[in-house]
Amino acid sequence: MPDAPDADLRVSDQQRERAAQEIREHFAAGRLTDEELSDRLQAAYSARTERELKSLLADLPKLPATRAEQKAEIAERRRHLQRRLIQEAGGGAALFLFCTVIWLVSGANGQFWPIWVALVALIPLLRNGWRLYGPAPELDRVERDLESRRRRDERRNRFRDEVRGDALSERAARHDRRRDR
Repeated sequence: MPDAPDADLRVSDQQRERAAQEIREHFAAGRLTDEELSDRLQAAYSARTERELKSLLADLPKLPATRAEQKAEIAERRRHLQRRLIQEAGGGAALFLFCTVIWLVSGANGQFWPIWVALVALIPLLRNGWRLYGPAPELDRVERDLESRRRRDERRNRFRDEVRGDALSERAARHDRRRDR
């Protein structure tokens, strides 16, 4: 397997310390002898490149993520999902504002019917917001919901494009028939 382009990059003291900590954890798990621990720690602290550090850990299994790493991963996933939810809600908010303007221009008489448009946009946003930040976060479920909506919209757009293409072809054929007369 070819080396990564950044394998020859120089490492920081923090990276050396992280590798040394991993080596200590493998020793504690019984994967290394006292002598191997000593040799690898010495090599870790004298390593200059990422390749040297990776070679010290290459024959050892990857350690499970720490609690802090797990929290950071969840926070990143939440931020990503939050951005997607806000983007989707933006379309519903624009439609609500458009309907509200129509209601106002038409005299603002009767029931405030644009609220129904707002509810259609808000219910999925609130549901997914609860799933994202509620007492038992369901990030996978929010991702599945957003992905299924994206696929549905893609199918709808493909169908619309096919219908438009057929209509344009038919229009061009009619135009050609008229021209040939």
